[in-house]
Amino acid sequence: MSIETFLLEIENRKKREIEGLEKDLTEKKAKLQAEMNYTVKEIQERFANEAKIKSEKEHARIIEAAKLQSKKILFDAINSNMQSAFNVIQQEIGNYTKSPQYKKALETMINTSKKKLGQSIVVHCREEDKTLLKDLGVTAGKSIKTLGGIIAENKEGTKELDLTFEELLRTHEDQIKSFLSERM
Repeated sequence: MSIETFLLEIENRKKREIEGLEKDLTEKKAKLQAEMNYTVKEIQERFANEAKIKSEKEHARIIEAAKLQSKKILFDAINSNMQSAFNVIQQEIGNYTKSPQYKKALETMINTSKKKLGQSIVVHCREEDKTLLKDLGVTAGKSIKTLGGIIAENKEGTKELDLTFEELLRTHEDQIKSFLSERM
């Protein structure tokens, strides 16, 4: 074998090895590019899902906050209407105490008090109602600040019955609010 053949064979082998290395390099580059594309796609999908979930949570939070705010506004409006209604009721009670029916209401309150506390009672009322009590034959006690009605107690002062309009409104507030709510 001659040196030229030997050199030619070495050069051909070198070319084949270089071509093989280039082929391996190309395949590895393609494989790495495919892995990179897959990883990038996977990361993008994961972040897109996370963004969607965060967006949905924020959307739900905003919706719930808006619902809560609307309920608060509605509740405030109802309370405002209720307060207005209670103010009107108090004005009407003030007008009622000036009417002839008020004397009959006081008489009913006194009779109820006598049934619950005994026949001998002391009645506390507004200063302007004391003359009505004398007409009804009841012992008048101290004057109280009230829209109307009475506070009755037995002679010993051990039992008391509060029939003032404020107390009647307070004890029946839930029923009144329910009634008013149905009408609104």
